[in-house]
Amino acid sequence: MMLSATRAPCLTGQNVCGRRSHQRAAVQKLRFAPRAAFELDDLPYSTDALEPHMSKTTFEVHWGKHHRTYVNNLNNQIQGKDLESKSLEEVVKATWNNGSPSPEFNNAAQAWNHKFFWSCMKAGGGGEPTGELKAAIESDFGSFDEFKKQFSTAGATQFGSGWAWLVKDGGKLKVIKTPNAETPIASGAGTPLLTMDVWEHAYYLDVQNRRPDYIKTFLGELVNWDFVAENFSSA
Repeated sequence: MMLSATRAPCLTGQNVCGRRSHQRAAVQKLRFAPRAAFELDDLPYSTDALEPHMSKTTFEVHWGKHHRTYVNNLNNQIQGKDLESKSLEEVVKATWNNGSPSPEFNNAAQAWNHKFFWSCMKAGGGGEPTGELKAAIESDFGSFDEFKKQFSTAGATQFGSGWAWLVKDGGKLKVIKTPNAETPIASGAGTPLLTMDVWEHAYYLDVQNRRPDYIKTFLGELVNWDFVAENFSSA
């Protein structure tokens, strides 16, 4: 009887300890398990929503093929690596490698840049911002027209492929440009508020090689200033 009495608490304790050990192992396994593969997110509007300023055909190629390829290539590149457990932004920052990018960077950064770019546009966009964002632009650039001039110049003078950005850096707004897939979330050049894709595939089907025409249309007809204002408020 005494043996039974002494064994019962011991067995119960072992069961509890066993369950706790199993739970800890399960949590640890979950913490380091690969997350689901990155997916191509839906556009925030239909592929024909920005016509006639940006065509359905452009979206079918730019979003449906180019952006999809970046996402698919990235998934293939990070399969079986520690990067699999990270968010897209974390992958971008990790692979930037202080300006010496690892092979995964280009696809990760292009996937992030494009996702951000789609939200920078909307049907019935363009014009001027309002409220605190407009006041900040006028304060830091002197006028909204001066901002447009600097942003347009950044896009037009980016040799080859790249991006023009409005960023908030140290409490001030500034315009920068980056080549190829480079992005301010990796380089630390500022918090992105607005971007414009100046890779040829962003505009060639609509205006051929007339990049200045694309830039004028982007600023005049497409910019989603509501999205930019949200980024400004949270930066």
